[in-house]
Amino acid sequence: MLRAKLSVVCTWWLAAALLPLVGCSSTPEDKAANWSPSKLYAEAKDEMGSGAYEKAITLLEKLEGRAAGTPLAQQAQVDKAYAQYKSGEPAQAVATLDRFIKLHPASPALDYALYLKGLVNFNDDLGLLSYITRQDLAERDQKAAKESFEAFKELVTRFPESRYAPDAALRMTYIVNSLASYELHVARYYFSRGAFVAAINRAQLAVSDYPDVPAAEEALFIIVKAYDALGMAQLRDDAKRVLDRNYPNSEYLSRGFKPSSDPWWKVW
Repeated sequence: MLRAKLSVVCTWWLAAALLPLVGCSSTPEDKAANWSPSKLYAEAKDEMGSGAYEKAITLLEKLEGRAAGTPLAQQAQVDKAYAQYKSGEPAQAVATLDRFIKLHPASPALDYALYLKGLVNFNDDLGLLSYITRQDLAERDQKAAKESFEAFKELVTRFPESRYAPDAALRMTYIVNSLASYELHVARYYFSRGAFVAAINRAQLAVSDYPDVPAAEEALFIIVKAYDALGMAQLRDDAKRVLDRNYPNSEYLSRGFKPSSDPWWKVW
C-alpha cells in the first residue's frame, strides 16, 4: 500500500514538473528572430502598405532595438509614429515623435517628424467626420489645435523649403481661423443667454488674439450689440466705429447675425 501511494505521488510530481516544459513548447515561434535589420524594415513597410499597422509597430520596435544607433533605427522610430497614428493611437504617436525630436535634433527626417506631430494633433480623420456632422475645429479640443499649430509653425520656421511646409502653412491658417471661431462660438453663446459682459470678453479675445481673420467681423458686431444691450452708448459707438472702419460694407449691421450655413473653413 505504501509503495502504491509513493508511486502515485511520484507520478503526480513528475507531471507537475513537466507542465512548464509543455507550456514552453507551445510558445509561438518568433519568425523575425533571425531577420536582418533590412528584412525587418522591408516586412514592416509591407505590413503598413496593407494596413496591418499593429504588426508593423511590432516589427519596427524590434528594428529599433536591433539597429540602435543607425539611421535605419531613426527611420523605424518615425515610421512607428505614423503607424501608431494610423492605428488610432494618437497619444502614443505624439510620445514617439517627441522622443525622436529630442534625441535626433539634426536628423534629416526632423521636418517630417514635426509635420507628422502637427498632423496627429490636427486629426485629419476627424476633419472628415466633421464634414459629415457639420462640426468644425472651433467646437473641438482647443489644446490639440494649439499644439498642432506650434508643430507646424516650427516646421515652417526652421524648414521653409521642406516639401511639407506648404501644407503645414495651409493648416496653420485653418487652425488660427478656427481658434478665433471658437472664441466667437463662446461669445455668441453668452450673448444669446444675456450674459453680455462675458460675451464682450470672449469677442474681444477673438479680435485681439486673432486679428484679420473672418471671425473678427462678427466678433466686433457682438461687442456693439452687447454694449448696446448694457446701455453703454459710448463704448457701443466706439466699437461700431472700429467695425465700420475695418468692414465698411458689413452686412451684420443691416441684417444681424447670419444664419448657419456651410462653414468658411472647409479646406480639405
